[in-house]
Amino acid sequence: MSTLIKTKTLTMVQAITDGLRVMLKEREEVLLMGEDIGKNGGVFRATDGLQEEFGEERVLDTPLSEAGFIGAAIGMAVNGYLPVAEIQFLGFIYPAYEQIMTHASRLRSRTLGHFTCPIVIRAPYGAGVRAPEIHSDSTEALFTHMPGIKVVCPSTPYDAKGLMIAAIEDPDPVLFLEPMRCYRSSREDIPEEKYTVQIGKGKVVREGEDVTVIAWGAMVKVAEDAAREASEKGISCEVLDLRTLYPLDKDLIAASVQKTGRTVIVHEAHATGGVGNDVMSIINDTSFLYQKAPTERVTGFDTPVPYFGFEDFYLPDSKRVLAAVEKVAIY
Repeated sequence: MSTLIKTKTLTMVQAITDGLRVMLKEREEVLLMGEDIGKNGGVFRATDGLQEEFGEERVLDTPLSEAGFIGAAIGMAVNGYLPVAEIQFLGFIYPAYEQIMTHASRLRSRTLGHFTCPIVIRAPYGAGVRAPEIHSDSTEALFTHMPGIKVVCPSTPYDAKGLMIAAIEDPDPVLFLEPMRCYRSSREDIPEEKYTVQIGKGKVVREGEDVTVIAWGAMVKVAEDAAREASEKGISCEVLDLRTLYPLDKDLIAASVQKTGRTVIVHEAHATGGVGNDVMSIINDTSFLYQKAPTERVTGFDTPVPYFGFEDFYLPDSKRVLAAVEKVAIY
């Protein structure tokens, strides 16, 4: 006899809150920490109400020092806690970069497996919400270069909750990127109970035969919009949501591009050094002889993210993606 799964309709930011609440209830080792996350509930209210529910010793307001509280979180993680640290915006993470890349990512290797560092670092990121300078950076590739830290990026409420729970339960550090454009842009029915989304596994969000379009975060919707427009012109696009940027789902990428023979990669980060280049390497290594056209990339430009009045000129949109799809389709 099947059991009816209770669901609730949540935005992405609400789903993140729900995932945090699930783990705070289940594991007393889970601690939340960050600037203004307690009484104020964080910049985007992702931790709203959690300090009131679980107390100041579980949901900690920290000083304005990213290096300081990330370093403290690493020490807590080594000593049996499961800290979830919030960076207000990804562009504010750079003072903590040394702690993350020199210590958190290397502890398992440095101690020959005797210690792990189960820390989760939450970071809203990306442009499109009219934020000031430094608030809209998409520099995920800085972190995918270092073995020892996983990097995840949900695009839907369901994936946000499932990946959050999986990240907290992971024995190693996880950078949890939260696309700000997706926080309240849609709602989805998700289970009230605990569930996980496997880290390292992407998904097919739209089946297709002619062109593979690969994206993550806020660019998944852009890719889907372009795929719908392409279908009106007789081009069938398969859209992949990577969900995890390190480690990448090589099997998913290879299976899709071998089926279609044509690929477009979409990301809002700068073109040079972007994660899309690693995706292209996977295609070259696994599927070169299947390709019917050179892979196209649709990305941000090699400039700082501009002030909000010019964001729309910087960000990939469905028109740019559609042009790339048509280019590889007729090659």
